[in-house]
Amino acid sequence: MKKRTFCLAMAAVMVFGLTGCGGAQTKGEAATTAESTADTTAADTTAADKAADTSAAESETSAEAQAAGGHFIVGFDQEFPPMGFMGDNGEYTGFDLELAQEVAKRLGLEYQPQPIIWDTKDMELDSGNIDCIWNGFTMTGRESDYEWTEAYMANSQVFVVAADSGIASMDDLKGKVVECQADSSALAALNENPDLTATFKQLLTTADYNSAFMDLEQGAVDAIAMDVIVAGYQIQQRNADFVILEDHLSAEEYGVGFKKGNTELRDKVQKTLEEMAQDGTLKAISEKWFGEDVTTIGK
Repeated sequence: MKKRTFCLAMAAVMVFGLTGCGGAQTKGEAATTAESTADTTAADTTAADKAADTSAAESETSAEAQAAGGHFIVGFDQEFPPMGFMGDNGEYTGFDLELAQEVAKRLGLEYQPQPIIWDTKDMELDSGNIDCIWNGFTMTGRESDYEWTEAYMANSQVFVVAADSGIASMDDLKGKVVECQADSSALAALNENPDLTATFKQLLTTADYNSAFMDLEQGAVDAIAMDVIVAGYQIQQRNADFVILEDHLSAEEYGVGFKKGNTELRDKVQKTLEEMAQDGTLKAISEKWFGEDVTTIGK
């Protein structure tokens, strides 16, 4: 009887012990689970805080960009010195681009020069890839195609020939090969003078005037039809024995062209150009590139 009672007592102690161990293990698991949940919650909170901080930073950056006014993307032909081209340092430069950069700075816009293929300029403008065309862009004959600033420079279309070519006037171009840039003002002027072009042996077009001057140097063509401002610069830079004929094919003016309907940006640029004329900035930039003031705004 005592032995049975002792066995029952020991069994009860073992059961109690097992129950006690089981209870301790459950509490430990609960504590671990609680700690894990707390850590997860803290991590989630930290992630949420970081996301909120990132969102706030992005909003602040967006607000700053909006306050700055955004970009000013200037479309230009990179093979058209001195108006727009790539300099020896690998950076885009030129008279027109320097004007555009100063305008962007004064308007609080981020200046962005965007080289384009000249005969696709309308597509680039209409698609919104560029904000304007600013690159010795002739207004004459295109008055209703764009929203224009007022003319900032006078220009004319001329012929460049080799000094020893024996060509002294447009009459001497009879039977000669003449070249100009595709979709250029020179080509438009020539097309408006069919009596003259009919006397040419051939009228060729090329992608840019650098190629045209190479053709002239090699004797592949007899004359180049082009802007007088660009012609003078090219001859000076190349130190070539070329001359500009006194006969002018046409007189014209340069302006900045914007997409039809974009009068707001056009007006801002126009106002800024007028301010630059008044404070002497236009004159200074012109003298830097041409040795004289060739601008026309405010005169």
